[in-house]
Order: sequence, then structure tokens, then C-alpha cells
Amino acid sequence: MRRFLKIIFFYIPLFFVLFSLSVTLAYRWLPVPFTPLMLARMYEFRDDPAFKTYKKWVPLSEISQNLPLAVVAGEDNRFLEHFGFDFKEIRNAIDEAGHGGRMRGASTISQQTAKNVFLWPGRSWVRKAFEAYFTLLIEIIWGKERIMEVYLNVAEMGRGIYGAEAAAEHLFGIKADRLDRHQSALIAASLPNPLKRRANAPTAYMRKRAADIEWLMDRVEWHVNGNKK
Repeated sequence: MRRFLKIIFFYIPLFFVLFSLSVTLAYRWLPVPFTPLMLARMYEFRDDPAFKTYKKWVPLSEISQNLPLAVVAGEDNRFLEHFGFDFKEIRNAIDEAGHGGRMRGASTISQQTAKNVFLWPGRSWVRKAFEAYFTLLIEIIWGKERIMEVYLNVAEMGRGIYGAEAAAEHLFGIKADRLDRHQSALIAASLPNPLKRRANAPTAYMRKRAADIEWLMDRVEWHVNGNKK
């Protein structure tokens, strides 16, 4: 019994920590080849012969600076100010829910990146705990520029479309470094639900949301290692 407890409470946690550290360190430099969400979508659409997965890793330097600026404006205004968790936005979401509003998400780009790269889709408290752990890891080991680079390469941006390069090519017929402000804002507007919101065929709501994002792009900062738009 004592040996069993030691395995459960010492060796398994130790293995998990060492393994997660090793993978996180490797992804500090290596492209992420696939994510759990990509596998989940392949299974979800397994009976649809038209479904394909499109992804192509490109460095941040080959992505238009309009796109990181747009996702900061649309998803995480204080991306450069927090350490993975935007507690002000979390408090705002809780207050809104407490006053009769619906409980909305308050995930940062760092949290979304941790979830996309390391974890399964879902909303359980167990998954949220792992998300918090990996969010801290990537903030410490990767830093903001790498987090943004990974996010823009693995985020779901359409049906079977992952990352800036695949989105630019399949939605607009251009390379990621050619995305203009409006196209970038439309992609950012689609991110909460890219299976239903199509950046290349926006609804009236999406056009309004993209316009709001373009307005915010002039008022938020994306500035890491001299990269600024």
C-alpha cells in the first residue's frame, strides 16, 4: 500500500512535471506539429469526405503585424501587461454574471495558447487547472513573442484551417505577410467561433465586430523586441 501511494502521489506527479517541462522547452524553438483540437476535429468530421486539415507553420516575421495587433485588440487588450491571467477582465466577467448577465469567457491569448497546444477541448475544472499550469509554464519559458507566434500558428481560424498562413491562403488567397488591417480584423472577429464565423464571408455582426477591432487596433499595443505596428 505504501509503495502504491508513493507511485500515485510522487512518481506520477514527478513524471508529469518533468515531461511537461521537456515538451514546453522543446516547443520554445520547435514548431508545434499538431494539437489535440486538430485531432478532435478530424474525429468530429470523420464522415465528411470534404473535410481537410490545412496548416502551415511560419515564423512571426512572416506574418503581417496587422494580425497580432488585431488579435490583441479583439481577444486580449492587456496581453503585454499581464502574466498569463487578466484578473481585471475575470472580475468584470464575474460582476456581469452576478448582475444577471451571461457568464462570458475571460481567457487571455496565453491561456488560449496553452489550451490549444497541450490540452483537450472542454470546460471542466480539471482542464482549467491544467490550463493554468501550462499558462504559467509558457509565460516563464516562452515569453510573449513566442506565445504570439505559436498562437498565430495553431489557432483555429476556419473549418479545418489552423494558423495565419493557412487562413490567409484559403480565406483570402494571399500569404500571411500580406494580410491588411481589415482582413486581420475579420480573422480576429471569427476567433470565438471559427466554425460558424467565416472571415471571408462575414455577417453584418462580424463586419460590425471587425470595425470595432480596427478602431481598437489604433489604441492597443503590440510591441515585443522592436516589433510594433
